[in-house]
Amino acid sequence: MLSRLQTNYLFAVVRGKSEEDGLEIANHCVSGGIKNIEITYSTPNASLVIKELADTYKDVNEVVIGAGTVTDIAMASQAIQAGAEFVVSPHFDPEISKICHRNAIPYLPGCGTVTEIIQAMETGVDVVKLFPGGLLGPSFIKDVHGPFPYAEMMPSGGVGITNISDWIHSGAWAVGIGSALSKNIAQEGYTSVQKDAAKFVEAMNQAKQTK
Repeated sequence: MLSRLQTNYLFAVVRGKSEEDGLEIANHCVSGGIKNIEITYSTPNASLVIKELADTYKDVNEVVIGAGTVTDIAMASQAIQAGAEFVVSPHFDPEISKICHRNAIPYLPGCGTVTEIIQAMETGVDVVKLFPGGLLGPSFIKDVHGPFPYAEMMPSGGVGITNISDWIHSGAWAVGIGSALSKNIAQEGYTSVQKDAAKFVEAMNQAKQTK
């Protein structure tokens, strides 16, 4: 699963205003080429959205549906039961880490310091989410890789078309993209999500070619 997530590389962080909005954004992200879909629990009826997407893409191996903004073990359990194949938190919670590992589900906790990263890794976490990514910046990854070259980090927040190459070249394991994918819905409709997703895929491919 971790290999598939890294191969896909781009995580669409979906914060739907409603259940239907979450589904539309997620499906248009997939159509645009982003295959890791993180449904945040700030989305109304997030578990139902996860379940419907998991059912829709169960035979599409490259598409991975997961849960985001998971803040406690009850929420983690609900997400896993709904079919989430990875769990992301804005913080590190050792109890969430335990329940994810019991179910062989990757847990990507939000960490903002070296101490948090090491604490998470000591519980068996393979990849941490750098949060807030926009505040920490790409250089943070290079700095951490100095003493800890094996630490895998995925920034979330602050990732855009103009700086995705900086994150890739700094050694980011993957990147999470949020509002940049949905910012044009009000003016252009959901097709804008597909177009913006495709732009990120193109930018990613170009950056990887020059890495």
